[in-house]
Amino acid sequence: MRKIKFLIFLIFTLCFLSFIFYFLFSKNPPISPLTPNQTPHPSTSLRASPALTLIAVGDIMLGRSVNAKMRSLNDFTYPFQKTADILRSTDLTFGNLESPFWKDCPTTNTGMVFCADPKAIQGLTFSGFDILSIANNHILNYGSQGKQYTINLLQQNGILSSAENNIAIKQYNNLTIGFLSFDLTKTRSNQQILDMVTRYTSQAGILVISHHWGQEYEKIPQTWQTELAHQIIDSGAKVIIGHHPHVTQPTEEYNNGLIFYSLGNFVFDQPWSEETKKGKIAKIVFEGKQIKSWQEIPIYIIDYSQPKLINQ
Repeated sequence: MRKIKFLIFLIFTLCFLSFIFYFLFSKNPPISPLTPNQTPHPSTSLRASPALTLIAVGDIMLGRSVNAKMRSLNDFTYPFQKTADILRSTDLTFGNLESPFWKDCPTTNTGMVFCADPKAIQGLTFSGFDILSIANNHILNYGSQGKQYTINLLQQNGILSSAENNIAIKQYNNLTIGFLSFDLTKTRSNQQILDMVTRYTSQAGILVISHHWGQEYEKIPQTWQTELAHQIIDSGAKVIIGHHPHVTQPTEEYNNGLIFYSLGNFVFDQPWSEETKKGKIAKIVFEGKQIKSWQEIPIYIIDYSQPKLINQ
């Protein structure tokens, strides 16, 4: 009987010592699983800010021959069919709407007074546009009524309009992106612009400026544009998106910001020159409030109305 007790004691002691030895000296000690509400230690978890991708395009004119083409086809998504996939693949999509919508818009292939059939909103929603500048020299072609009609139609379809003297705000996760748009084809004080930029930088983590500016059909920006652009970036804006020349102009990296002097035409009926049929899609990736990367995607307009990627 005493032998049996001794054996039981010996076995128990050996088991206990084996466990202690394993726990202290094992190179791969057991790891406790995380409970549903438990998170890893900060040093082992990835805490990078979510990336935000913005796509911007130049002039979108849905009137005149573009309007006539859509009506003849009875397809108001036609101008965007070759670019919609890339436009709606991003977090935010921005452009300059060069023509107001109007309920009694006539069909014409001529003239400099633009308007678009309200059904053309289908193309903008089909492409995933989130925000459109209406600060340009054609938005009042049908008066203040036409401008308000356009603002209302965009809003009803979930698209924010960016008008002058007002910041338009979009939220992405915990990041605030502000858009300020200016029509610089009319006289405006540079100091007034800079004051607005300074005022609104505190309201937006990322401030994007849209400029309708420059000399039509000129490939190089003027000196005053470069000087103003630098002052705007120095005042806190991150990106300047330019349009109005109807041709592309250079892009400049400056003081951790980006200046697209002109993205050229995007949807337009100007087939009379090669340069007016060319444009650029700007793609900008932000990490937090900083620009992580950017690229330009060239497009070419066919059939008086429809941009396509150059490599298509």
